[in-house]
Amino acid sequence: MGKSSSKKKKDKVILPPQLPPEVDDDDVVVSDEDVEFFRGNEGHARALATLDRKSIDSYVTRVAHHDEDEVERLYEERERRRKAVEALRPKNHDDDDFEVDRVDALPVKTLQGELVYNNAKKARFDDSSNNVESKSEDKVGNSKQTIQKGERKEKSKSKKGDGKLQNVQAQTEASNGKLQSKVLEEVKEELSAEELFEKKKAQLAEIGMSMLEDPESHIRSLNDMLNICNDKDQKVVKLSLMSLLAVFRDIIPSYRIRQLTEKELTVEVSKDVKKMRYYEYTLLRSYKAYLQKLISLEKQPNFSALAVRCMCTLLDTAPHFNFRESILASVARNLSSPDDAVRKMCCETIRSLFVDEGKHRGEATVEAVRLIADHVKLNDCQLHPDSIEVFLSLRFDDDLGKDDTEEEKGKPKKNKRRQNQEVPKQLPVSDNKKAKQELISKAREEVDAELRSVSFTLDPKERRRIQKEALSALFETYFRILKHSMSISNSRGKVINVSPDGSHPLLAPCLEGLGKFSHLIDLDFMGELVACLKKLSGYTDHHSGTVHDNTLSVSERLQCCIVAFKVWRSNLEALNVDLQDFFVQLFNLILEYRPDRDRGEVLADALKTLLWEGKQQDMIRAAAFIKRLATFALSFGSAEAMAALITLKHLLQKNSKCRNMLENDSGGGSLSCLVAKYDPEAKDPYLSGALASVLWELSLLQKHYDSSVSSMASNILSMANLNPTQNPVPISNANPLEAYRDLSMERKLSKPANKLLPLNCRKKRRGKEFVALSPAALEGSDCVAGGDELKEKLKNHFAVLRGISENERLRAELNHTLSSINLYKEYKKQKKSRKSKAVKKKVSRA
Repeated sequence: MGKSSSKKKKDKVILPPQLPPEVDDDDVVVSDEDVEFFRGNEGHARALATLDRKSIDSYVTRVAHHDEDEVERLYEERERRRKAVEALRPKNHDDDDFEVDRVDALPVKTLQGELVYNNAKKARFDDSSNNVESKSEDKVGNSKQTIQKGERKEKSKSKKGDGKLQNVQAQTEASNGKLQSKVLEEVKEELSAEELFEKKKAQLAEIGMSMLEDPESHIRSLNDMLNICNDKDQKVVKLSLMSLLAVFRDIIPSYRIRQLTEKELTVEVSKDVKKMRYYEYTLLRSYKAYLQKLISLEKQPNFSALAVRCMCTLLDTAPHFNFRESILASVARNLSSPDDAVRKMCCETIRSLFVDEGKHRGEATVEAVRLIADHVKLNDCQLHPDSIEVFLSLRFDDDLGKDDTEEEKGKPKKNKRRQNQEVPKQLPVSDNKKAKQELISKAREEVDAELRSVSFTLDPKERRRIQKEALSALFETYFRILKHSMSISNSRGKVINVSPDGSHPLLAPCLEGLGKFSHLIDLDFMGELVACLKKLSGYTDHHSGTVHDNTLSVSERLQCCIVAFKVWRSNLEALNVDLQDFFVQLFNLILEYRPDRDRGEVLADALKTLLWEGKQQDMIRAAAFIKRLATFALSFGSAEAMAALITLKHLLQKNSKCRNMLENDSGGGSLSCLVAKYDPEAKDPYLSGALASVLWELSLLQKHYDSSVSSMASNILSMANLNPTQNPVPISNANPLEAYRDLSMERKLSKPANKLLPLNCRKKRRGKEFVALSPAALEGSDCVAGGDELKEKLKNHFAVLRGISENERLRAELNHTLSSINLYKEYKKQKKSRKSKAVKKKVSRA
């Protein structure tokens, strides 16, 4: 073992110490003593000048018995280490000491064999003296040298220059180290973020489970969950919000927590009561903080959807609990949100409030209706239609429109007679008994009030009061929308113009709501409402010449007519209004209807409300509608045609004299009227002359592509051979609206899925759309052609058609031939492959 260790020590390369740094000739300061010594020993000095410095340096720095390349590598490594140590060494500017090179200071060997190098003190000098003597102590010899001030300055300058170079190198190395440290810190942060997310996720799960198990003992944990909501990580915040939502849904009590009075706080209570009070106080405080957090996050785009979902869930789950007003305000504000998901969520929540009034005793319904009404007022009726469509889910009692005096009149009078008989028989009561009775009655009233606040059932009077408040706010909103749809100029008191911008997003749901709740409108407002609807429908008085500009759509004007008739029928006895103007407007709107622009369901509802459900119509007006509906059925789709034919058949059954229009004689109808000639573009049904025409459209409708339409047309034509008192066999008992819905549903189900067409095909189809031409344009066009020219054109047309069919037949034959050839080639390939396989098998066997 000893020999091997000695061999290793011998093989180890030990480099000699570094040579002292070279000094330029200009930096060397020669004293007078040196000059005298050189003059006395001039021969020795000449011998030293002839020496070869390079050979001496190589001999001094050589290492025996080792490769020169290895020694050079070790020298470079030592120089690199020295520079690294100098760069990493902390620099203290206050200390004037510095460590000199190890060659300049003699080392001391310790007992363990290590070399310890001494530090030399930096020479100090005084500015006041020109020549200063500095002393440097050395532990090996105590020699003194005198150095001039100029020599000191030159040396200090050279050393400062070396120090600056070392500082620059140290700064570059430090900057590289900082970049590496930043990258490492970012990686560590990413890894630590995932770990922190998992830790906080586990923490939330643990707190949530403990809260669900025993909420009273772990109620303080809500503060920890609220603190996690303030985290910088968005995932952690969303997770904590959902966790708190699940906890609150489970622990919210079924009653509203009220604040304690001063008297209740001063009374001494048991430990259980104190514990319950602390639980309720902490729950209420945490719930308030949670709602404030949701309202603040609602304004941020990253958290708005989640915050609204949490508030909608809380309002749907616990509408009876505290801070319901703030949640309702936020939900009502988001009813017209541009985000479809948020808007649908809020609408569903409000509808559930209106339908399930047992959870909140109807109080939340009144608050929601008032908030929506204020929201409509603040935004000047420029909201999404869904914001007031939720009103259609409201439910009111049928007798809500009656006065309370009418109900009191209908009560029996037996109780009053008994009271009158029993009053004089009562004995006088003492003051003490009166006081006791008053105390008992007060205590009963307090108990009844507490029971009412806890129970979800309402008294009839309270329920009636709440429904009246909701109904008044509802009609206030509807009337505001109607007034906004019109700009009234009271300068002359006659002209009423619809707003020129044509922006009425809330008018359609408003009219639908008025039609639904028309039986609850007060009689004092009905005359003004009907007049407003008449002007909104775009009625034009042809006799007086006053024209009302209208920017409403055909569907909206039809809805105005429908609402007017519903209001009139719901108050038939009290309202005396002539509805002839609405019939005239419907007669004109039938021509303006376009299936791709307007709603066919609204038109079918108008036919059902004005013509099918009404009483027997005037003969002239009924004939005008019959003729116009027959033309309408011939021009549009099967659903619209079916609704028109059902209305036409109903009018023919009610007005038997109009059946003469089914006679297809050359002179027209057999009945005489004021107008001898039929005018298809007449604006007034009484001036159309429909009795002088025949229903030739029905014969064409018998060949309709839809079997239901063709059978209905045939059934109507069969009425010509029956007596006026007889009716044909009914095919369908559905009204126009039901027939339209059934056929439109069948059309949707039978319609194939739409395929995306290329842009060229779309352009071609757009160019071939149907364009309606006016009669003047048709008369002015040059469409006269001779018989020979027409025959030639038809001949060429059919020749082209025959060529196309022949081309298609030849192409089919060509494709069949090519497919048979391809099959034959594949058969040959398979046959060759089988033969080759059989030959290979024979060879392998041989």
